[in-house]
Amino acid sequence: MAVTRSLLDRARSAMPGGVSSPVRAFGGVRGEPPFVARGSGATITDVEGRTYVDLVCSWGPLILGHAHPAVVDAVLRAARDGLSFGATCAAEVELAEAVLARFPFCDKVRFVSTGTEAVMSAVRVARGFTGRSRILKFEGCYHGHSDALLVKGGSGLATFGTPSSAGVPKEFTALTDVLPLDDEAALRAYFAERGPELAVAVIEPLPANAGLLVQRREFLALLRELTSACGALLLFDEVISGLRVAPGGMSELTGVVPDLVTLGKIVGGGMPVGAYLAREEIMGQVAPLGPVYQAGTLSGNPVAMAAGLATLRELERPGVYARLDALGAVLQREFERVLAKHEVASTIERVGSILWISMQPGPAPRAYHAIDGRAANLYAELHPRLLAHGLWAAPSYYEVAFVSLAHEEAHLRQAAEALDRSLSELGR
Repeated sequence: MAVTRSLLDRARSAMPGGVSSPVRAFGGVRGEPPFVARGSGATITDVEGRTYVDLVCSWGPLILGHAHPAVVDAVLRAARDGLSFGATCAAEVELAEAVLARFPFCDKVRFVSTGTEAVMSAVRVARGFTGRSRILKFEGCYHGHSDALLVKGGSGLATFGTPSSAGVPKEFTALTDVLPLDDEAALRAYFAERGPELAVAVIEPLPANAGLLVQRREFLALLRELTSACGALLLFDEVISGLRVAPGGMSELTGVVPDLVTLGKIVGGGMPVGAYLAREEIMGQVAPLGPVYQAGTLSGNPVAMAAGLATLRELERPGVYARLDALGAVLQREFERVLAKHEVASTIERVGSILWISMQPGPAPRAYHAIDGRAANLYAELHPRLLAHGLWAAPSYYEVAFVSLAHEEAHLRQAAEALDRSLSELGR
């Protein structure tokens, strides 16, 4: 552990909390974070030489697994020609065409560098298109860390303008409203009161940052109906679900068609990429065609575009999504077997290759306020034991697990064995 300790001390001296993203500090679990040295297929290895089955997959984008040969080769070829041009490249056009082919209700796409940037820009476009200012989001849905969307929900019909981060003036969030998920009465009441002021309703159609809060199609369809009726736009934030649950994401699975879609994670094949896309009349508002300004020197970066193209080409192979679903089902069954053995009240919620263990009695929650926070304490005790038994799991109860095409059934059984041993050590 000497190498890890030395790196941790240096990291904490040089970076806030020793990390570049808060969850990596392991604040929600016990123990201290290992430092990753390399990844290969379904596993990662830390600087001490310990190897883990990886169910985090870089928080979702590594749908092919770590260091997939096709992606690595594409990145190396692109890098040899230059790392960044600040100009349009051919791969950018090819990836745009490949993305739009998967979302046939969209005509144009704009690439950015992160999911946060994608949602922030899409909201700006929606405001410009509608000429309205108010935003609606839903409690438990995470849309990146831009000021207008760092808002938390509370009790009652809606919470108006309550920032959930220091450094965000309340004036910045005064036009952002928050509703609970899966509450049709609150949704109807909100639109009756605020609908004419609303520019855009933003939702993760598969909320996956506060557990996996699978939404009923009826709720999403009602949201579509109400936004259309009042002239507001509907934005599906598919930074996590897009290209993972299906080629066309949750809009394909549910048949509910939004006005705008934001993508990230997989569209960059593990490189920093985000995107927002919509029909022609909406995207015509974006500069240089229209008055809504958005720009980025690294947008459409040639190396990231190459990684994304290579990833999407692999995902075009026959049977890919069926295999992902089958692997997700194997992990679900293995975890259910272990949890039943240890008599842990739980439900496993899964959509394709995304999975979450709801460690509370009864059906898995569909709304953030229905999550029993006491389960986070059990998970905090489990997490260091999972690591010790070779399972790289998210360092937060509220994050989900991802399966990749690099996982074999043996990896998933190994993950279940790690859970089994960890629960035994806790006396469960």
